[in-house]
Amino acid sequence: MKHIDMYTDGACSGNPGPGGWGVVLIYKDLIKEFSGYDAETTNNKMEITAVIEGLKKIKEPCNITIYTDSAYTMNAFEQGWIRNWQLNNWKTANKKPVANQDLWITLLSLLSRHEYQFVKVKGHADNQYNNRCDQLATGEIAKHKI
Repeated sequence: MKHIDMYTDGACSGNPGPGGWGVVLIYKDLIKEFSGYDAETTNNKMEITAVIEGLKKIKEPCNITIYTDSAYTMNAFEQGWIRNWQLNNWKTANKKPVANQDLWITLLSLLSRHEYQFVKVKGHADNQYNNRCDQLATGEIAKHKI
């Protein structure tokens, strides 16, 4: 099974507001970058969307290490939130509907064909690929400013 490193980041100008996402995929010596924009979104949506869009680019089952600076995305998996939300019919512990349920369901569907692990990186620090993802995400916002 091929191994891919995926770096992701989302950004929002205002929360909610215009947002962007960035992804860097690394397979051996091959590096590919992707980014996108949403006119009205939240930072959390962009963080999840970055992972979704990165996974959409991977055409076969792989072992993927997903690097993110998003505690929201990371904790959903590492703290078992996703599992609990599913067991509680997509309700939080307070019995409220889970925010971004549509994105979480899409993400789970895309992850189901891969082996994966999430790794938390410090945002805006010394990780070159996380910094590049931030540049891609904020660059998308800047491109669309009128």
